Amino acid sequence: MKILTFAEQREGKLKKTAYEVATAAVNLGKQLNADVFALVIGKNVSEIASDIGGYGIKRVVVVDNSDLEFYSTTAYAKAVVEVAIKEKADICLFPASQMGKDLAPRIAAKLNAGLASDCTALKIENGNIIATRPIFAGKIISDVIIKTDLKIFTLRPNVFTAGANNGQKAQVENISIDLKESDFTVKAIETKLGTGRPDVTEASIIVSGGRGMKAPENFKLIEELADVLGAGVGASRAAVDAGWRPHDEQVGQTGKTVSPNLYIACGISGAIQHLAGMSSSKCIVAINKDKDAPIFQIADYGIVGDVLEILPELTKEIKMILGK
Repeated sequence: MKILTFAEQREGKLKKTAYEVATAAVNLGKQLNADVFALVIGKNVSEIASDIGGYGIKRVVVVDNSDLEFYSTTAYAKAVVEVAIKEKADICLFPASQMGKDLAPRIAAKLNAGLASDCTALKIENGNIIATRPIFAGKIISDVIIKTDLKIFTLRPNVFTAGANNGQKAQVENISIDLKESDFTVKAIETKLGTGRPDVTEASIIVSGGRGMKAPENFKLIEELADVLGAGVGASRAAVDAGWRPHDEQVGQTGKTVSPNLYIACGISGAIQHLAGMSSSKCIVAINKDKDAPIFQIADYGIVGDVLEILPELTKEIKMILGK
């Protein structure tokens, strides 16, 4: 039995999710007595590929091609499919990142494989892999078994903890994939650099704002707290739809699903669509002037009051505690 773990990279660096998924794959491999290998795709990625060996991966297959500098669903899918077939993979693990969510269903369709997406746990019972995943906007937690020969899972970021890096280097094996112009139905021609804050899907702390922030300029209060905490900045759909924040910060059913250690919801009422994207956070702090807001039903800590008055004071106190 073989397990393929997809190690996502961006701009020549392995993402945090690559280590999380690799650790999950290694743990599965031990229980199933399976060989585990990682797959890295991109341009000039051979040098970074061996780094994943520190998380228990002994062998890495690399598809290194200058045409793969930017992500292309069709081209990346072709590369994964060819490697999966060549290696006779029985299980494929992907992060439930934007890339993983886009890539895994296409590969499942091409290989007639079953897919369990956005998994929050994997366990073995009687030789079967049981995947736990939320459905119906998180209102139901289901356990599923994939019955196809090839099984594909995407794992929610920040839920599966990466093991400690033991400093080992993995053996790197380069594979050439014949890519044609027709394999690139969409091409990225430019990338936009982020603000320097962590992406919300990988951030261990997120400070999010909603309609209760009242105006886009008030999000500077969110940003100031996020900078003190080294946090990512998130937003509700209402804030994004109003044009206050970019779509890549949207948390919720139609945005990004996050599972940080700490989620601070500022002026967010807690509509079910938003809760679906952040309810698996380890600790939730809610600030809202409405004591009956739904967000308080899932919050670990709640502050009832004007978020525009509370945030500056909270930021000031945290600065003092952290000595900043």
